[in-house]
Amino acid sequence: MRVDEVFKQAASQGTAPISFEMFPPKGELTLDTAREVAGNLCKLSPSFVSVTCSAGGSGNGATTAPIAHMISSEFDTPSVAHLTCVGRTHADIAAKIDEYRTAGVENILALRGDLPAGATEDDKPASDYAYARDLIPELVDAGFCVGAAAYPEGHIACEDLNLSVEHLKQKQDAGASFFVTQLFFDNECFYHFRELADKAGITVPITAGIMPFMGKSQISRMVFMCGASLPSPVIKILAKYENDPESLQAAGVDYAARQLCDLKEHGADGLHLYTMNRPAIAATIMERLG
Repeated sequence: MRVDEVFKQAASQGTAPISFEMFPPKGELTLDTAREVAGNLCKLSPSFVSVTCSAGGSGNGATTAPIAHMISSEFDTPSVAHLTCVGRTHADIAAKIDEYRTAGVENILALRGDLPAGATEDDKPASDYAYARDLIPELVDAGFCVGAAAYPEGHIACEDLNLSVEHLKQKQDAGASFFVTQLFFDNECFYHFRELADKAGITVPITAGIMPFMGKSQISRMVFMCGASLPSPVIKILAKYENDPESLQAAGVDYAARQLCDLKEHGADGLHLYTMNRPAIAATIMERLG
């Protein structure tokens, strides 16, 4: 099922789709491990599940399409396959389109992708696609339902939030039919961003992406990789449970659940949980969401 139809159906019923993200597990038994993770996630009845290109740069992009197809065909749940364009040529993308189409993929999240280790914005690899917006029309023309990323606090490489919103509008104009936000910890940032998006003429659904924090090192990586700000309540949680990892993890899950409940109450178009391939955590949060 196309994800744009998922959002249309939910809107007609006055509800917000709840979706999950998973990544291709590492190791030789990738598909078997993914089947177990995906199966347990799909038991929770998400509106759709997105599958990343790789786990932390592990290079498991070759399994993205097969896992997305598995989710749709074996677990009867709509899926979204991520596709990055950094460093790719038109021929590379044409091959990926064939691969995804052969695998039965209907929905793609179009992303530029992270730069290779050591590369900078001024020294990035040659590519036929400077940004995700350059990739989107090609995927739409190929018949896919295409989504793209949104950045409630602005892209880490862009200091001007208004400019980030302009870039979002360009993605919509290029053919994106839904957006999934990068993670954030302060819902007020999302509400402000949503107001700016409305004023800019963004009309397609923006689903809010939330990731539970599990520990100090993880949250540090999030802040530096994504540019997400840490509100006072999160800092206080980190200080309170600094020497109690188990309680810190429980507090992180609770904080994410409260974020998602607040977003639901404030009419977010959709709720997207970065599951980290942990179905038990997803189950706890889904129970809180009712």
